[in-house]
Amino acid sequence: MPSKATVDLNAFNQDAMLPYSLRVEDFQIAMQDVYDFFYDVNSFFHGKGLPRFDDSLRAANMSGMISDMLTASVAKHSRGLCQNTFHNGHPDLIVKGRYPNDSVMAGSEGIEIKTTRRKGAAVDTHGARAQWMCVFVYDIDKTTEPAQDRRPTHFTGVFLGNVDEADFRRNERGTLGTPTSTLHKEGVRKLRSSWIYRL
Repeated sequence: MPSKATVDLNAFNQDAMLPYSLRVEDFQIAMQDVYDFFYDVNSFFHGKGLPRFDDSLRAANMSGMISDMLTASVAKHSRGLCQNTFHNGHPDLIVKGRYPNDSVMAGSEGIEIKTTRRKGAAVDTHGARAQWMCVFVYDIDKTTEPAQDRRPTHFTGVFLGNVDEADFRRNERGTLGTPTSTLHKEGVRKLRSSWIYRL
């Protein structure tokens, strides 16, 4: 039977400076919502004799799904933020009532949510810009055998910082690739200094 991950309450930075009236509890509940989802789905899969959901998704799909779940959950529990209803709009979370119909293609008031398996919290973005960026780092056990004994997917860090365009490096791609931007070494250090959760 699958086990459920739980949020380590002692791993939160109670002195974190959070924008937009956010609370540490908003992140705690969002993370637990993700854990509950994976436990429920994997319990169902286990009953059907199927592999874990975590082992079935491609990495990009997993990251995108967790990002969407966290965005929805933080928006639900936050006092001042809501989801950006513009398709692929930026940022993911925006200040309630700041933009018409809570929809904006490229806004300046809100928080962009990212997820990654990279321990350092460096994550690719579509472009360098000044923004509040929140990165959730998660770990998936892909090696324990037999697979039914694998540890549940869990978060190892949450970082929320106000970064500038100068904190990014541009990643050039070939003629068929889309250029991206990633926080450079100093940018990552800046982000990681504003930690909310750390195991």
